[in-house]
Amino acid sequence: MEDVQQLQEELRRLKLVVEDLEHKKRYLEEQIKAARSMSDVPAAIVSRPDLQHVLSRLVKKVAMILQGEKCVIMLFDPEVGELQVLPPAMGLNEEQVRAFRVKDTEGISGHVFRTGESVVFQDAVRDPRTIKDHVAFLQVRNGVTVSLTTKRKDEDERVIEERRIGVMHVFNKRFGQDFNQDDRRLLEMLAEQAAAVIANAQLYIKVVEEKKRLEDTLESIHSGVLVVDREGEVVLLNDAGRRIFAVVEGDGLGRQMAEVIPDAEVVTLLAESLRTEEELAREVTVAAASDRIFQAQTSLMKNEDGHPTNVVAIFNDITEIRNIERMKTAFVSTVSHELRTPLTSIKGFISTLLEDRQGYYDDETKHEFYAIIDAECERLHRLIQDLLNIARIEEGHVLDLHLGTVDIPEIAARICAAHQSYTSKHQLACQFPADFPDIIADADRVHQILENLVSNAVKYSPEGGQVWVRGSADTNSVLIEVSDQGHGIPQQNWERIFQRFHRGDNEDDSHVPGTGIGLYLVRYLTEAHGGEVRVLNSEVGEGSTFVVRLPIQPPDHVLRAAR
Repeated sequence: MEDVQQLQEELRRLKLVVEDLEHKKRYLEEQIKAARSMSDVPAAIVSRPDLQHVLSRLVKKVAMILQGEKCVIMLFDPEVGELQVLPPAMGLNEEQVRAFRVKDTEGISGHVFRTGESVVFQDAVRDPRTIKDHVAFLQVRNGVTVSLTTKRKDEDERVIEERRIGVMHVFNKRFGQDFNQDDRRLLEMLAEQAAAVIANAQLYIKVVEEKKRLEDTLESIHSGVLVVDREGEVVLLNDAGRRIFAVVEGDGLGRQMAEVIPDAEVVTLLAESLRTEEELAREVTVAAASDRIFQAQTSLMKNEDGHPTNVVAIFNDITEIRNIERMKTAFVSTVSHELRTPLTSIKGFISTLLEDRQGYYDDETKHEFYAIIDAECERLHRLIQDLLNIARIEEGHVLDLHLGTVDIPEIAARICAAHQSYTSKHQLACQFPADFPDIIADADRVHQILENLVSNAVKYSPEGGQVWVRGSADTNSVLIEVSDQGHGIPQQNWERIFQRFHRGDNEDDSHVPGTGIGLYLVRYLTEAHGGEVRVLNSEVGEGSTFVVRLPIQPPDHVLRAAR
């Protein structure tokens, strides 16, 4: 009877054990099911805020599954050799997150990261392994730590590469309980999924951000960039490219290049580069960009097999370069003519005087010849001086200013008298108020400014007429107006005429001598004094008025440059 009772008691104990095992089995199955449900966590991680949101859900779910109060993910930073918290961390405040940094050679964090061995500890404060893990500061009683390891598998699902990227902690088992080996195994399984989530998300975010940086770079550059695939469809067109070809944003992508690009030259270039699989460079004129000239250069994008997949075309605007080249060519021709004309006169009169051995010419005639020779020499001197000044400016040198008191009405009167002696078609006059103030400036440079303006007024009114030089003043500056009754300037050219080598586009001006550097020097010298020059008004066939404003007292930067 006693044996039967003992057997029944044993059966009851076995039943309790079986029930306990069944309970644990159901608990583990529920936990595994909950862990596996984490596979839906990493959906649509496309930015760092998305990743933080996903990590927040992840650490909360891991802590819930293991019944922990705190859950922390730490990633290894190879640059400093530390494991650092990847926010957000459940159960830690911002100060604790910033302070929780462990060398990869120290503490339980470093041990688990180096070895890959999971650790369960029950008395964190007294455990010698946790001395570097800040457990007192983090208020940690116990915990379980596992490595975060990414695994690369082959097509047969065999692991062919493992890489540890950090560790995962769960601290402080709820209800005063201890972590056990079941918790360790469960966390290892969760950590494997977490590592995959983090690694894939970070890689994807890096690719997305790199793509965004590349797109921003392409959008910000001034050159047009056009990418076309082998089927002739537009894959990419940056902002500059859309402006060049007058394409509305979003309209061009995915369409045939011939539908998007209206210029046959460009389409032919791209098609030829795709067909010949060669990189080409060519100048093209784009009608949509007001017939501007572009240097178009193609480059091929190839796949791993070396076969071209796309052609990239870069368009650099070289219109101004070509214009300057044309202007320089015309400038050289003009300068040659401008030098030859006075030299011819000088040589002619000198030869005439040398041949007069019999005294055929009287003193008055000889004086007239000498005056002409002197004027032509002065013309050569001004031209050579202008060329030297242009050369210094082109080399980046600042023209020296020798400041002193300048009487502008006196300079203007001398210039008008000199030009009046050369012409009978024009009437040159100066008009300045009696109280017109002297200014502090470089007298020679002011003379050069007015000389160029008056010379232009005479040259560009070849039929004659009135040329006025008028002055006025206010508290801080003086204004000098130079007006004529000549050919006039179209309004669209008012700014261009101050560019170097530029000459008027009017048909009436084509035979007027000049180098195209006078007004360029006028602007440069005026601005060097802290002033400004502009076209006050001009009408084709009616004449022009230029106005120069010069300060009475030079600004500080002019004074510093002149010392």
